Amino acid sequence: MGRIIAVYGAIAGIIVIFGMFISITVVADHGTMGMVAGYLSMLVALLFVFVGVKRYRDVNLGGVIGFWKAFGIGLGIGLVASLFYILGWELYMWRTGGTFMTDYIATSIADMRAAGKSAAEIAKFSAEMGAMAEQYKNPLFRMALTLTEILPVALLVSLVSAALLRRSSFLPATQPRD
Repeated sequence: MGRIIAVYGAIAGIIVIFGMFISITVVADHGTMGMVAGYLSMLVALLFVFVGVKRYRDVNLGGVIGFWKAFGIGLGIGLVASLFYILGWELYMWRTGGTFMTDYIATSIADMRAAGKSAAEIAKFSAEMGAMAEQYKNPLFRMALTLTEILPVALLVSLVSAALLRRSSFLPATQPRD
């Protein structure tokens, strides 16, 4: 079971890092489009939760698995992928000199000005984000915040995978041909 979790978690992790860098460099939008691209890449990567649980069910357990065992394996795969995601974000922060929050705040303020927001709204936003930027300098805070981006997706995919794969009639294991 540990091997399945490590292998499929690493595959999902590599894909989620690749998706993160694609959404950062190609989409280059910190707004809705960037978020959609980011979460879509997470979902694609975390499909390996389903694949890993199915493989374990079919190969190691003869095609039958309980909900909680399937959920545990899926969650394990999701946590390994989450670790990759966090390390990928920390690598990005290191490579860019940690300028993400400064750039994000500047872009957001420019967008607010372009949208005609009042000076009071912009000042309030700037103050709130300044406090957030100060917290974001702490790597443990930043890692915990980064984990909150991918973990809900990993939990959801693990739940759905466990619910589907607990039924041995759902995508049953194929029998080898003689």
